[in-house]
Amino acid sequence: MKTDDKRHDIMLAALELIAEHGFHGAPMAMIAEKAGVGAGTIYRYFESKDALINELNRELEEKIMASLQTGYSREKPLRERFLHLAMALCNYLVSHPIHFRFIEQYYNSPYGVSLRRERLFGKSNGYDIFRSLFEEGIKQQVLKDLPLPLLFALAFGPILAMMRDHILGFIVLNDTLIKRTLEACWDGVKK
Repeated sequence: MKTDDKRHDIMLAALELIAEHGFHGAPMAMIAEKAGVGAGTIYRYFESKDALINELNRELEEKIMASLQTGYSREKPLRERFLHLAMALCNYLVSHPIHFRFIEQYYNSPYGVSLRRERLFGKSNGYDIFRSLFEEGIKQQVLKDLPLPLLFALAFGPILAMMRDHILGFIVLNDTLIKRTLEACWDGVKK
């Protein structure tokens, strides 16, 4: 695992340990040991464990967003854009299950609650592709006129459950099954 990039080694060790043991089950000493660095070395790159966790989430989100935007066009109909984003998200998560396990923990912890709140209510900096899509759909009267948190739950709750069940081995996903599920999610939010 050890490379010439200590920061990368620390991030990878934190990702693996947190995905496996949770935030509290991955103390800095354990992260340092897995990364092959001294515990003090981590603090050269991150001022605290919280900073490390938040930076790890930020980097993972950047990777996911880059993946989602590949081939994405705001000019296409809303349904096609939703299905593109949802399929790209599923493909990314199937290919990177450890990222899913980390992100799921992050967004269901105090770390992610405030970030999620900011995004849902448009108070975060920058453009949010999903919020924008849903707001446009409500405005065009293509989507149900429900609060954004409910639209997100109807659209992405089943997707997250499907990903979790795939990673746990309860179901085996293929493109056909993913596509059918995503179309059902679309049906759940369209008018």
